[in-house]
Amino acid sequence: MVKITATIEDVIFRNAESGYSVVGLDYNGTLLTAVGVFPSVAEGLGVELEGDFVENSRYGRQFSVSSVKLVEPSKKEAIVRYLASGLFKGVGEVTASNIVEAFSDNALKVIENQPQKLTAVKGISSKKAQEISSCYIKFKAMQQAVMFLQSYGISLNYAIKIFRCYEQATVSVVSKNPYRLTEDVDGIGFITADRIARSFGIEKNSEYRIKAAIIFILSESASKSGNTFLPWTLLIKEVIKLLEFTESEDLEKVNDCIKEMAVLGELSVFDRENYKAVMLPKFYRTELSISEKLISLHRNSGSFHIDIEKEIQDFERETGYKLHEGQKNAVKTSVNSGVSVITGGPGTGKTTILKCVISVFENNNLKVALCAPTGRAAKRLSDATGRNAKTIHRLLDADYKSGMGKFTYDEYNKLDADAVIIDEISMADEYIFNALLKAVKSGARFILVGDKDQLPSVGAGSVLSDIIKSEVIPVSSLTFIYRQDGNSLIAENAHLINKGKMPIIDNKSKDFFMSQSSDLNEMLNTVIELCKKRIPKFINVAPMEIQVLSPMKKGICGVENLNIRLQESLNPPSPDKKEIKFYEYTFRTGDKVIQVVNNYQLDWKKDTGKTIELGSGIYNGDIGIVKDADKKEGTLTVLFEDGREAVYTAGDLDQITLAYAITVHKSQGCEFDVCLLVVTSGNYMILTKNLLYTAVTRAKKMAVLVGDKINLEKMVKNRYTQKRYSCLADFIKAEDEKQC
Repeated sequence: MVKITATIEDVIFRNAESGYSVVGLDYNGTLLTAVGVFPSVAEGLGVELEGDFVENSRYGRQFSVSSVKLVEPSKKEAIVRYLASGLFKGVGEVTASNIVEAFSDNALKVIENQPQKLTAVKGISSKKAQEISSCYIKFKAMQQAVMFLQSYGISLNYAIKIFRCYEQATVSVVSKNPYRLTEDVDGIGFITADRIARSFGIEKNSEYRIKAAIIFILSESASKSGNTFLPWTLLIKEVIKLLEFTESEDLEKVNDCIKEMAVLGELSVFDRENYKAVMLPKFYRTELSISEKLISLHRNSGSFHIDIEKEIQDFERETGYKLHEGQKNAVKTSVNSGVSVITGGPGTGKTTILKCVISVFENNNLKVALCAPTGRAAKRLSDATGRNAKTIHRLLDADYKSGMGKFTYDEYNKLDADAVIIDEISMADEYIFNALLKAVKSGARFILVGDKDQLPSVGAGSVLSDIIKSEVIPVSSLTFIYRQDGNSLIAENAHLINKGKMPIIDNKSKDFFMSQSSDLNEMLNTVIELCKKRIPKFINVAPMEIQVLSPMKKGICGVENLNIRLQESLNPPSPDKKEIKFYEYTFRTGDKVIQVVNNYQLDWKKDTGKTIELGSGIYNGDIGIVKDADKKEGTLTVLFEDGREAVYTAGDLDQITLAYAITVHKSQGCEFDVCLLVVTSGNYMILTKNLLYTAVTRAKKMAVLVGDKINLEKMVKNRYTQKRYSCLADFIKAEDEKQC
């Protein structure tokens, strides 16, 4: 075993110039990534490598690394560079030099153990001395934690996330119970935690491990498949598969663990019609809460004493609209019911009904609050109604600074609204829907608007379909298509697809086309050409306004490759564009990006032209443009479509990705001027009629398909829908009987 000690800059220099390199998948990536993420902080640090020199047939003499350790600088010059690296707020080269001049090579020990001595240095107050010491101690702990975690194969990005969660306690927490990572840190799965745990000697069939696997299976089922519970037998099967158990005694042990966790309140177990259901308590509580509040609003609606017939006539006279009988009934139901649902596809008149309902309420001095699950959906609702609409989070005034899940408006502080209308309800998961319900005051109208035939929400649960399925809440189902504009085919084809019929492919149409090809590379090149030249020229839209959709993430025509190729074509590198690299992606100014998870803590500001609004929370599906990229600091500034501007640090960059192309699931609730859908072959569970219908209904002015007509026909005929396990419909029925 050979040990090499050098500064981190020396190692990189040698790696690049001297004829041998640091190799080994984990450790080579560790060094290069560390410098990329902490370019200034790395200055002055030392690196200690252990390993052996080896001969490689292709690259010659190399150093194969078995361990890597970052070490503090010991020489005066290196300490100055380290202190002036940008890590310590308010410490530049002058102050750093003064500290080292005062304490020589003991400077770091003084900072850590006797920070009050720093006040002897010119320009350092008692407060600043303490800040410098705190920064130093925290970063030192982070160094140790990151190296500890990376030794178990955890990437730098996740290591930083873990440290942010546990801070100085990282090593002790992870050493004691690695399985906590799966619950506390987004993105850390059971496999990673299990690998660490097994290295610590935790037995394969320990209760510790089994219980962690049970929680993980239920959590994964919720996040990936939308299930709020699993049947007991299915859960057992999945746990045994994950843990690679074979013995009957192991099976019994899993059963015993579920029973014990139920007794301890760690799981909710209850009887269904033909089986036992196992549920995480948070979903059990949420579904019970939704059912209780929904039925309470439904049964305690009171009356507004409004002459609705006259109001509808006035609306028709003032606007020129002529409401169909089905639309009139929907208006009456919405105004008279405590809770109601309006559902229908594109062009069926949902917006007209909403305008009339809002007009009725406002004419009678009743306050109306409009909201939607996403910023884009809220903006679309605002544009359609001419009223202010907000995201649900903003309507409830989300405040995550004082703790996750904190809203200003809740069961104790109700919204000042006589009617709350939520559009694109099919996108709402149970968590945010429950939060909204809590804030609606008794006697108010709660109107849910959406398309039951779209894909279900990304989050757990099936709120809209479960409410309809319960047969308790009045539902207005719209089927008649009103929106017909000459040879417009978007709405007509959407309804044909929904009925399982092939869409009309007429390239003389002004808004629905198909470019046919069965070769994936040819399809890819067609997408690029359409986005860059043909569509902008034909319809006079900017390439950035064209949204490419794909059912898949991987492959030649998958989202990941499409984004790289579209970025190359639409926003290539140039000297006037800043950029930073993050794993396989390069983010540069002008790039279109999308938030892929909810980040409730991320700060933002918004310049309204009159004031600067400040807040926190960027949500899954928010789309924006990269405004600035600071390579030295490793930060990215994104300006979102609604005007909010947020700065992403290195540890947050995994939360965004390029958005020239997005999956159809990510497009839910959005409407784009032009949608370009790649139609490929693939998994029948994904390439369904519902997915195709959802994609086509995202298009406002033009829908373009690129692919093989045979694959299009397969999608149209594929009625597969993945079953979601949820108890909400049954809970609503039971609660209705209870309050009867």
